[in-house]
Amino acid sequence: MTAFYHVCFVVPDIEQAMQDFQRAAGVEWSDPVSDRLGEWDYRIVFTTGGPPFIELIEGPSGSPWDASEGARFDHIGFWTSDVRQGSQRLEEEGMPVDFSGCPYGRPFAYHQMDSIGARIELVDAGRQASFLNGWHPGGKPMPAIDETSRS
Repeated sequence: MTAFYHVCFVVPDIEQAMQDFQRAAGVEWSDPVSDRLGEWDYRIVFTTGGPPFIELIEGPSGSPWDASEGARFDHIGFWTSDVRQGSQRLEEEGMPVDFSGCPYGRPFAYHQMDSIGARIELVDAGRQASFLNGWHPGGKPMPAIDETSRS
């Protein structure tokens, strides 16, 4: 079962990146949202139209979404039935945790995947309904990787 649902770029200027993506690929965007995680204020936006989504994050220097050295491809996002078990499995496969939102009450974790020069994000599938309601109203749920049944 596939659980892929988005790719993410961290950017120093979210509006410019949105405009450039729209001009280059014709994508449409939701309205950017401001949020805070721990000590970091950040802005986030997703394309409309359904999976796969493109996500842009504008975060401050020193944050998990630091783009002070320029925009970059950051991660590929997957739904998972169990972030903890999924993270453990990825660590066992040699992909260490780069950042976890779990201590901040956010069920996601980034794992470094050196072979692609980016991160893999695992997001708890329990957040899928609120994600779809907020970013893709009327969208249908996508399947999650069932980490509890992997050996």
